[in-house]
Order: sequence, then structure tokens, then C-alpha cells
Amino acid sequence: MLNDVKSVLVSEEEIKEIVQRLGRQITEDYKDKNLYLITVLKGAVIFLSDLMRAIKCPCEVDFMVVSSYGAGVKSSGNVKIVKDIDIPLEDKDVLIVEDILDSGLTLNFLMDMLQNRNPKSMAICTLLDKPSRRACDVHAKYIGRQVPDEFVVGYGLDYDEKYRNLPFIGILKPEVYTK
Repeated sequence: MLNDVKSVLVSEEEIKEIVQRLGRQITEDYKDKNLYLITVLKGAVIFLSDLMRAIKCPCEVDFMVVSSYGAGVKSSGNVKIVKDIDIPLEDKDVLIVEDILDSGLTLNFLMDMLQNRNPKSMAICTLLDKPSRRACDVHAKYIGRQVPDEFVVGYGLDYDEKYRNLPFIGILKPEVYTK
């Protein structure tokens, strides 16, 4: 598995620092609000679990499962809801927690869908932001780090369901996903 990684882009230590910084920002911004964290499984679950522990104000959490990639390396743009959230969003301050904001197609779809459920507020927190790939006008309020246009894996991010368990974020060798 390590032989498939060209280089480490974000170290395990840097990830911890990012999570703590974001946790402090979110705690300050939502200390008197009704924070409701929503994440899209599977990729963001590791980030969410670390981020939740870094947030020092009450929060609820829920999960969605969406499909837009399949086994490919970029979003198809066709979003399918596999599992929706369980709780109504009215009067909730919704924070969508995502592992990577890439094309923005999936998040744009989700933001539109969730906005129709009348949350009090809604924002995005992303560990990684890849603005060079943006295909629609989606912006995160909380950004861990910008990354170059490389295929990244680790810390929840996968290629064909592999590499999620790497403790760092690495750049996958192109020969792995262009076979």
C-alpha cells in the first residue's frame, strides 16, 4: 500500500494541527447555537470523529451516504442519495463536514437539497480544498488546507475503497489509477 503513494502531502502531525485549529474556530462560532454536524460517508468519517472531539460545544451528528464517483477518480456529477439524514433540520445550525471539496458538484447538490429543509444556517467544513478543480460555485467556511490538483488518498480518502486507513494524506502514483 505504501509503495502506491508517490509522496506524503499532509503529515499525520499536520492533520492533528488542522483538526485542532478547525475545532477551535467552530467552537467559537457555534458556542451559542444549535450545531448539527452532517457528514457524507465513507470518506469524511475519520475527519469527523477527530473534529467532533476538538469541538468544545454541544453538537449533534448525522450521516448521509451519497454516490457520485463509483470506482473512478473524479465525480460523475450524478448524485444519488443512498442514505439520508434522520432528523429534521428546522432551527438547526448545519455544518456539513467533508473530507475534500473538489469539483463541488456533490456538495452543491447537497446544499440545495438540505437548504430546502429550512435549517437556521448552513456552512461547509472541509479538511482539504482543491479549488483548481471547482466546477460550480461552492465555498467552504472552514478549510483545513488547500491542495494541488493531485489524486490524494489516506485519512479516509480512498481510491476504489483502498488507502482510507493511511494515517497521512498522500499523493497516489498515477500508474495505480490509470491501469
